[in-house]
Amino acid sequence: MSSSTWTPQDLPDLAGRTVVITGATSGIGLAAATELSKAGARVVLAVRNAERGEQVASGLSGAEVRPLDLTDLASVRAFATGWTDPIDVLINNAGVMAVPEGRTKDGFETQIGTNHLGHFALTGLLLGHVRDRVVTIASGAHRMAKIDLQDLNWEQRSYKRWPAYGQSKLANLLFTFELQRRLAEAGSPVRAVAAHPGYAATELQSRTGNPLQNAGMAILNRVIAQSGEQGAWPTLYAATQDIPGGSYVGPDGRGEVRGHPTLVSPSSAATDERVARELWALSERLTGVAYEPPSRRPAASVPSRTA
Repeated sequence: MSSSTWTPQDLPDLAGRTVVITGATSGIGLAAATELSKAGARVVLAVRNAERGEQVASGLSGAEVRPLDLTDLASVRAFATGWTDPIDVLINNAGVMAVPEGRTKDGFETQIGTNHLGHFALTGLLLGHVRDRVVTIASGAHRMAKIDLQDLNWEQRSYKRWPAYGQSKLANLLFTFELQRRLAEAGSPVRAVAAHPGYAATELQSRTGNPLQNAGMAILNRVIAQSGEQGAWPTLYAATQDIPGGSYVGPDGRGEVRGHPTLVSPSSAATDERVARELWALSERLTGVAYEPPSRRPAASVPSRTA
């Protein structure tokens, strides 16, 4: 199936496969969980609002809910400690965007803490259970960002919400590509890939804490954005198609704003191996999660499309 025409109608039969997805109660996470469930997967909604998660799960087949708060490393550890089953696909989807300055329970700046450090810790603690791949959701905003390894948590600089968001999304890609290098070096069949939704109209744009900014983004949603369902297509493609480790999936339209999923190229900053290694080491220190050497067990097969 050519990626230029791919839609969720082309998802393979996912019966017998377990997918853990963070932040699946709204937006592209909810849309992805819905389609994965329709394709037969056991979908585990790893969410902060368990009550809302149960409401979502009640409308899906083969879905369940487990509490997870990425802004609290104790919650991340509790989730991982309570997990014993194989995971075919881990989707690091949850995130916040351009929110006011704040701190997680562990003292991290909210956006880098939620979007990167929480997922870094979760992935490290669950990696031994993963059989196929880790999918991390990035953003086109990474192209305008830079990583400040000396002040990752905005403790010395004057806080700026959009640069902070961009930094967290650039961190997502640096993490993905470094994870893939480490998996490959260890001879592991597990692959790390990333995706971005383009510009999708979701609840994320209404949670910036700035009424004027929310109103402006609402206008953009009506004028240029694709739906949250379409925004989930790159996630679904990255999670189910036989693509190489280290791939980055996004929409194929002009400027990668909308369209069908295809392999796209990240910025040069996202492929800086030195920065990736240093960010990895810093992330291990901040979270206290040191990655174990990946397993060399055989890869879980990627299901083929059924008629």
